[in-house]
Amino acid sequence: MERILEGQAALITGSTSGIGLGIARLYAEAGAKVMLNGFGKPEEIAKARAEIGALMGGGECPYSPADMSKPAEVRAMVAAAESAFGRLDILVNNAGIQFVSAVQDFPDEKWDAIIAINMSSNFHAIKAAMPGMLARKYGRIINVASAHGLVASPYKSAYVAAKHGVVGMTKSIALEIAESPITCNAICPGFVRTPLAEAQVKPLAEKHGVSEEVALKDHLLAKQPSKRWVEVEEVARMALYLVGPGSGGVNGAALSIDGGWLAA
Repeated sequence: MERILEGQAALITGSTSGIGLGIARLYAEAGAKVMLNGFGKPEEIAKARAEIGALMGGGECPYSPADMSKPAEVRAMVAAAESAFGRLDILVNNAGIQFVSAVQDFPDEKWDAIIAINMSSNFHAIKAAMPGMLARKYGRIINVASAHGLVASPYKSAYVAAKHGVVGMTKSIALEIAESPITCNAICPGFVRTPLAEAQVKPLAEKHGVSEEVALKDHLLAKQPSKRWVEVEEVARMALYLVGPGSGGVNGAALSIDGGWLAA
């Protein structure tokens, strides 16, 4: 791969697995120095750090265990990235959680956690990173939202509210920095093939008494006209474009990658 990000430094939240790890992998292959963040089993985090570190030239890559529900830890994470690399050019806010329930039964603590992690953490990270980006006169911010940042589904009130908020925040910040060499954009994926998403297929098959293939196409992917998963690498490649050469004119966009969901 062409090393289009050589000399740049990136922080990606929620990057010890799934979409975040896929973005980290592609950025490192493109020459960026990357700090990972996220939860998981120690051995899995160590494996991710070794993999990204190898792509960066050897050794473990920097890692922050910051809890995205705690603003002070988010700020400390950004400071740690700037200290580790001497700069922070790219911030990808990817961390997120989900909970599904009818609104009358939705636990208050689940609402608070989803809003904090899926939306408020983006604000705190951007606020902490922006002074350095403005001083260096360069920055790329990506907020990983969701198709649910643009449309709604039932039983996901907190997730839909948070992701709609992320899209709105992205637009507002983009307008604030429009005359600077900094951009702020959102990526809005549909259903992406990750272990957590794939784990939903078997229970759906059992619930509806159908094969897993039918459960995937007719139930989980019912709103995704392509009837196939969006792949992690597809999302990562969109994230690479948004931080690479020639992307400076894209600002305040909410880019769908959803197999046609939003076209229906």
